[in-house]
Amino acid sequence: MPWKLKRVRQCEKCPWKVSTDPNEIPNGYSRELHEALVSTIADPGSIAGTGRSFACHESPPGEEAHCVGWLMNQIGPGNNIPLRIHVMDCENLNAVVLDGPQHERFEDTIPAANFENDEDS
Repeated sequence: MPWKLKRVRQCEKCPWKVSTDPNEIPNGYSRELHEALVSTIADPGSIAGTGRSFACHESPPGEEAHCVGWLMNQIGPGNNIPLRIHVMDCENLNAVVLDGPQHERFEDTIPAANFENDEDS
């Protein structure tokens, strides 16, 4: 039986969207929790996945759904090979809708990382 995504639309305040200020994420923003999500990011092209996923902040506790921005990053520019294999039989992956330009790297989703990158220019 094919696997099916719980969410196919990126939420309004997804941190993977370039236009999102994570400080405006509903229910409070925690830089510490955000930085800990690095454990969900695979080394690009590695066959060793993390075995962890990045849940959408809009998911109710106990009913967590993946973050659409994270998912598309990891099967796209993040090149998470185990996740790519996992979603090969996903029946609704082609229904995923992203909302605008996306960050290429996890580090860019963290507000200070964006500021530091701007200073390096």
